[in-house]
Amino acid sequence: MSILEELSALLQQGRAPKVKQLVAKALEEGIAPKDILEQGLLAGMGVIGDKFKLNQVFVPEVLIAARAMNAGLEVLKPALQTGDVEDKGTVVIGTVKGDQHDIGKNLVKMMMEGRGLKVIDLGVNVPAEKYLEAARDSGAQIIACSALLTTTMGEMKRVVELVNASDLRDKVKIMIGGAPVTDDFCQSIGADQYTPDAASAAEEAVRLAAMVS
Repeated sequence: MSILEELSALLQQGRAPKVKQLVAKALEEGIAPKDILEQGLLAGMGVIGDKFKLNQVFVPEVLIAARAMNAGLEVLKPALQTGDVEDKGTVVIGTVKGDQHDIGKNLVKMMMEGRGLKVIDLGVNVPAEKYLEAARDSGAQIIACSALLTTTMGEMKRVVELVNASDLRDKVKIMIGGAPVTDDFCQSIGADQYTPDAASAAEEAVRLAAMVS
């Protein structure tokens, strides 16, 4: 097993201290930081994402793997040059106004980062205007809205309406998700994409970002 395969395997097991050690060792051995990121850390998170989608691993395993990835990134980041890493795109994510739930959103964020996207997390109870402001400031390709309450789903429609009425319409795609959200609802409000789980959301975000950029 190569050092990068071992790194991917350790990340999947959530062994953060070992992941840190191995990233440092790979750097010492002269392996390109980009390869360590893509073939080690992101490859490991990709496997976890696929297993999560198939119900082979669950939220705790995803959280532990994400923690291990972040531990590895701490060591790797100083060696990574901005130009080294392929820019997969930027996502602005948040739970809509009136809704304080963030477990699903946080999971989606981790999966998206695990696929190599840059994620700007606006937190919970996010007014529609704030999504647009953040997308404009960051040049994001995607606005991702989460809701857990049926009473707050209407806020997603407001985000779509504001984007449609702005200069961002051709520049961003709007993704929505959360327990009460459905594909029918997505189509009825004119959002671009609904996904049923965090792993699918990350895959679709990579695809949509490539379409926009």
